[in-house]
Amino acid sequence: MDTRFDLFSNELATRFAKRFANAGMVIHQSPLPKATQELVSLRASQINGCGWCIDMHTKEAAAAGESQVRLYLVAAWRESTVFTDAERAALALAEEGSRLADAHQGVSDETWAQVREHYDDDQIAALVCLVALINAANRLAVIVHQRGGSYQPGMFAAALD
Repeated sequence: MDTRFDLFSNELATRFAKRFANAGMVIHQSPLPKATQELVSLRASQINGCGWCIDMHTKEAAAAGESQVRLYLVAAWRESTVFTDAERAALALAEEGSRLADAHQGVSDETWAQVREHYDDDQIAALVCLVALINAANRLAVIVHQRGGSYQPGMFAAALD
C-alpha cells in the first residue's frame, strides 16, 4: 500500500495541519496528564487502524518516559493491572467516543460518571477535545494511506515550524 497523497508537501494541507496542530497544542498545554493524552491517542488510533498515528503516539510516549509494558498493554487495558482508575476512565471514553457507529448511544452514562469522578472540568474539556481531534487525525492519515514506521519523536512538531 503506497501513500496516496503527501499531506506534508501540499501547501493547503500544510496550512490546515498547522491550524490542526495549534488545536492540539491547546490540549497539550491543558491540565490533562501528558501520559493520559498519549494513551488516549494511542488507543483511538488502534481502534481506527491508523498506523501513522500508532507509530507517532507510541514513540512520543516512549520518548516522554512511558514504560514499554504500558504501551504494549493499551490494546488490552481492561485485562491489565498497569493503568490507574483515572486512565481506565479516559481509555473507556476514548473507545466509546471512537466507536460512535458501533455504539449508537455514544459514550455510556457509566463511562461518563467514571470520567467525572476522576477529572475536573478543564481536564474533561481537554479529554473530549482530544478524542475528537485524534479521531480526525486518524481519518486524515487513513484516507491517504499515511503509513507508520518511519516516525521519529518530535518529527511532527518540527514539520510545522
